[in-house]
Amino acid sequence: MTIKRLVLVVLTAVAICLIGLDLLSSFNRLQIQSQLELYQTNLVLQATELQGDQSGLASARQVLLQGEPLKSAADQYEEARQSAQKSLKQTQLLLESADSSQVATLQQSALELQRLLTQLDLNLGILQVEQAQVEAAQQTWAEAKQQADLAALEPWSQTADVLAGLWSRPAQLMPEAEPLLKKQLNGWFRYRGLTQLYQLQQRQTSLAELQVAEQQTAERSLRSLAITGGMPVLGCLLGVGILLFLLAQWGIQKKQALLSPSGMPAWSTPWGGEVIWEVLIFGFFLASQLLLPLGLGLLRSAQIIPTNLDDRAIAISALVTYVVAAIWSLGILFLAIKPFLPLPDGWFRVTLQGRWWFWGVGGYLAALPLVILVSLINQQIWQGKGGSNPILSIALENKDGIALAIFFLTASIAAPIFEELLFRGFLLPSLSRYFPMWGAIALSSFIFAIAHLNLSEVLPLTTLGMVLGFVYVRSRNLLSSMLLHGIWNSGTLLSLLILGSATSSS
Repeated sequence: MTIKRLVLVVLTAVAICLIGLDLLSSFNRLQIQSQLELYQTNLVLQATELQGDQSGLASARQVLLQGEPLKSAADQYEEARQSAQKSLKQTQLLLESADSSQVATLQQSALELQRLLTQLDLNLGILQVEQAQVEAAQQTWAEAKQQADLAALEPWSQTADVLAGLWSRPAQLMPEAEPLLKKQLNGWFRYRGLTQLYQLQQRQTSLAELQVAEQQTAERSLRSLAITGGMPVLGCLLGVGILLFLLAQWGIQKKQALLSPSGMPAWSTPWGGEVIWEVLIFGFFLASQLLLPLGLGLLRSAQIIPTNLDDRAIAISALVTYVVAAIWSLGILFLAIKPFLPLPDGWFRVTLQGRWWFWGVGGYLAALPLVILVSLINQQIWQGKGGSNPILSIALENKDGIALAIFFLTASIAAPIFEELLFRGFLLPSLSRYFPMWGAIALSSFIFAIAHLNLSEVLPLTTLGMVLGFVYVRSRNLLSSMLLHGIWNSGTLLSLLILGSATSSS
């Protein structure tokens, strides 16, 4: 065994251990999906307050706001509450047996879960009083106060007291009620709390101004719901049509169909499996799992990089880190295949000619229903746990336009270019030497999903990766899969931006 191969074996073992630990640690993190559902629920609640035919939105309101919004929202919050309680108990159990290196992270996770639980209880209590369940609401706020006191969350504890006082008999008005309600509550919940306060204080002018603001917020919320809910539905319908066409064509034409592997010839691959191994380990995993984490850790230890960064600094750090990792990985890739230059025809093909845009857009539409279906199944498997890309949570709650622009640059341009060059441009064609084309697509997609280091994302990202792989194999142009990847990431971030801004602007 050569020294290079020995180093490769050792680094592979280290990479497997580190990736396994990252995946296991993601198990105790909440998915962003549950957070998104609550944001959408909050938008629905805001939109229900729209009165009359505001700007011709009556038909949209009738379609989007069906059923019993208050009851549905209460059920949603109760489900989120139970999930958070379960995660908190598991985190506290892990803390009892954790070593010193894990304690700080677990303590932070526990604190975030306690804060989340308290906020859920504050909101749930308001939903209960709006359904004439005042006693249940008082009990919920008492639990919120107890939870906040245990976690030393004083503002949340005070807000629980304020809400309990507003709906007690007789009412008890605290002097700091208004600033607390404005700071600790958002959207529909803030309006309900302030409305109750102003009515008790008989502040008719403030109440009238609040009602005007609420109507404006309700109209914005309904428009946001129409975009975030209506556009994916339209895309899914078109995507289902594309999938049905592909299946029908495959059933009728068999070997001549687009889905048939007969029309997907393998690439002429001049290198063996060891080159694939080298690129993945020396290139991708060495940079992302060892060099960058160690380098960032040393910079933080030397206080060159502060430990507490604001959102803009986090966005810049994410972009710089990603670009450095991409340059390293692509540099290793170039060195690995340099002895085989010039490459056979078809490798890393990028051209503006042809219908690459058609494959990119069509692939995006086809991926929508597939990934949504798999995500629904995935939710049942992981029950809201398994983690998500941390950028998504930051984008959802971010109000800094520059930070959001940097996140878009990272996710919608840098990521599609680098990941498509590596996973579709290099890995998939290389694997086609050893596997049937659909097998190469599936395996490269699974590695692509694992590289994102979140258990809950493995199935959805594998599905997305297979669509990306199919699009590239059929178009033989990396621009098509880059376009699909870019549209997907852009659509995700845009939905988060709309949901987050619609909720926070209220």
